[in-house]
Amino acid sequence: MMKSLVRLGLMVGLAVATAAPSMAQSLEIGPNGVRVRPEDDRRGPPPPPPGPGFDRRDDFRDGPPPRRREISEREAVRIARSEGMREVDDVYRQRRSIRVEGGDRRGRDMTVIIDSRSGDVIDIR
Repeated sequence: MMKSLVRLGLMVGLAVATAAPSMAQSLEIGPNGVRVRPEDDRRGPPPPPPGPGFDRRDDFRDGPPPRRREISEREAVRIARSEGMREVDDVYRQRRSIRVEGGDRRGRDMTVIIDSRSGDVIDIR
């Protein structure tokens, strides 16, 4: 009886000893991905942002935000061709859109209107 109690006590002690290190860690999901943080790291201040541009407030300290890149006429033609246009006649750049005019494979007139900032197709006529 005594031997079985000693064995049980050793097994419980071993289980607690192996579980203690895993209890002293936590997972953090953030902009740098998933990482394991030790127990004492959780008590300190949060880590600084990974670099410039991480905090949106930092973007305006040096002046206005940079202009977003707009797609080129060549990219607009590529997008129009992916929508079924075979023959391109004209490309017109307007304020926030690019209009590509041409024909499809059957020779019918076709107009594809594309958002000049995102490259999304707005309309096909």
